[in-house]
This record gives sequence, structure tokens and C-alpha cells, in this order.
Amino acid sequence: MKVIIVGGGQVGCYLASLLIERGHSITIIEAKDNRIEVLKKSLPHDTILQGNGAEPKVLEAAGVRQADVVAAVTGSDENNLVIGTLARLEYGVRRVIGRVNNPKNAWLFTPLMGIDAAVNQADLMARLVAEEMSMGDMMTLLKLHGGKYSLVERIVNPGSSVQGKLLRDIELPTECVLVAVIRNSDLLIPRGDTMLQGGDKVVTIVHIDQLENMEKILGAGL
Repeated sequence: MKVIIVGGGQVGCYLASLLIERGHSITIIEAKDNRIEVLKKSLPHDTILQGNGAEPKVLEAAGVRQADVVAAVTGSDENNLVIGTLARLEYGVRRVIGRVNNPKNAWLFTPLMGIDAAVNQADLMARLVAEEMSMGDMMTLLKLHGGKYSLVERIVNPGSSVQGKLLRDIELPTECVLVAVIRNSDLLIPRGDTMLQGGDKVVTIVHIDQLENMEKILGAGL
């Protein structure tokens, strides 16, 4: 994919490095001289373009008409919105990501303004802290669908209500799918006649609203 990153701060630089490692074509736009020098120490020089990414001529010079993704990650919410709106509404970029610096501005970062996905760091951190506090011994392996679902792993507690039960007899929470059971060194594909045992590692895909219910089912004393 061709990706344009507007903003050469720490977020933009790290994102560019990560995408280059994965084989994507990257152009990173940065206006400040001092940041350009920093970027040149970490990234290929031909991926760096100096200029104001909120100006159409700069976006065009970066190849916005051929871009698959534009990520506006500057330190200014106003600039990120302008960049996102231009990328989507003027140039028809199919995927636009905007960084939200001030959580109070998050309501502006919508598809109507050209933003497909808003990265609100403060909100993500708050949600992560709240989720981890409610998850007990459950471990998050992967976030899915914008964080609405999680791939999680939980050891079946010997005192749980599901120990010794067949999967067909276990009532799982809504929007929860059991995808694997790890027993000792073996990975078992879940079937209706699979019986859970204490010490099994259960891997599930579960909606964030049901994480607490899933923890209670696999935990002790129920």
C-alpha cells in the first residue's frame, strides 16, 4: 500500500518505520526543519517531504492521488481535520486516519469530516486501564474491530462452574465465541463434546461489554 503520513513527530516517525518494515510505500510530510533532521536519521531520505501537509499542493507532491491511506498525526487537531477532509473529499483517499490530541475534540473526527478512524490516545488509555481492572486473570492477546472485540486467554479455574462440562452445555455470553482450548502442550479445536478441565487455557473472541461475564464464568466459585 501507499501511505502518506502527515506529521513527523514521534508518533509519525514510529508509524513510518513500522510500515516500511512491513513493505509499504511511505511518504512522511513534516514542516519543521529540526524534525526533518531527526527524520533523516531514522528514515530513508526519499520518504521525507518538507512542507505543510494541510496545503493541497504539498499533498499532491506527496502523491495523494495514488495514496491508499492518509494518516494525519500532527500535534494540531485543526490541521488533522483539514488534512483528513482534503484527503477524503478532495482526493478520494479510501482510508483516512486522524490523531485526536485533545479528547474534547473527538466528536469532530467523524466520516462526515473525512475521518474513517480517529486515534484518541487519552481515550484509548482510559479504556485500557478500565478494561484491565475488570478482567481479573484474563489476558488480552489481540484487539479486533477497532477495539470493540478482544481475543483473550483465560485459564479455567478448578473451582469454576464450567469445569467438567461439555461445551454444548455451557451457556456463553452473547457476542462470545470460543476458538481454542490449550491443554498441556496440545491445542484442541472446540467441539460440542469437548469437556473443559481445570487448568485448560481457553481462547475466546469476546465483545468488550462481555469481558467481565466471561471472566466470571471461567473464574472460581460459580
